[in-house]
Amino acid sequence: MKNILLTILSVFISLSLFAQDSTITPLNNSFDSELIKNENYEMTWSMEIDTSKIEIGKIKTEIKRIKNNVLIITSVKLNQAQTKWVDTTLAHINNLKPIYHSSYNQQRDMVLHFDKKVTGYYFDKKTNTKNEIAETTSGSYFDSNIYPQLIRWLPLNNEYHKTISIFDYNPSAKTGVIKAFIKNIKKGKVRRNRDRDVWIVKVTDDITDNKAIMTFYIDINNRQIIRQEVDMQGRKMIMELIN
Repeated sequence: MKNILLTILSVFISLSLFAQDSTITPLNNSFDSELIKNENYEMTWSMEIDTSKIEIGKIKTEIKRIKNNVLIITSVKLNQAQTKWVDTTLAHINNLKPIYHSSYNQQRDMVLHFDKKVTGYYFDKKTNTKNEIAETTSGSYFDSNIYPQLIRWLPLNNEYHKTISIFDYNPSAKTGVIKAFIKNIKKGKVRRNRDRDVWIVKVTDDITDNKAIMTFYIDINNRQIIRQEVDMQGRKMIMELIN
């Protein structure tokens, strides 16, 4: 009886350790910070309708290493809009623990400061209302705005299936610490002037109730995101790197 109990306890501990290890957080993070480099790149943003692909805008991303932090600025310019959508994220470079996130667009402005609490504000431009943010959180997590970049810096392989702990603020949907899920990874090729070997990474997250499937095509050699697809309920958006 004693041996049976010890065996059960051993299995339970092993499963618990596996469950902890399968969730990526700033405290449990195997990303390679050496892959984070100063870079600027631009992608076209298109929507696929039937057999046609219609460009709706462009996305520029700037990544900077600043002392012990990494700064990521993403600006979206839609073809039918006068203003840009600009997101700024600041995180500690050694573990990507979030420090700051701001987001400005035509519908709303948002600023988040990450500490023991997540503080800041959310200004809804349609209703002209401003809400102060003071969210108590638990556990370790990334800013939801950085996790698409985090994926390209992870030790990807065919057997890599992980959960990512993220914080997202959205007053009309889920707010707080939620999850993103790396569902599947395989090797493939993408034709960009030449054939490029890529990791094809499929991801879902709680932001969309796991209804959207995001597919990243990441260059195996330099970890550039060459292409990204978002499939959601029959609609498809495509982001492609401009050489």
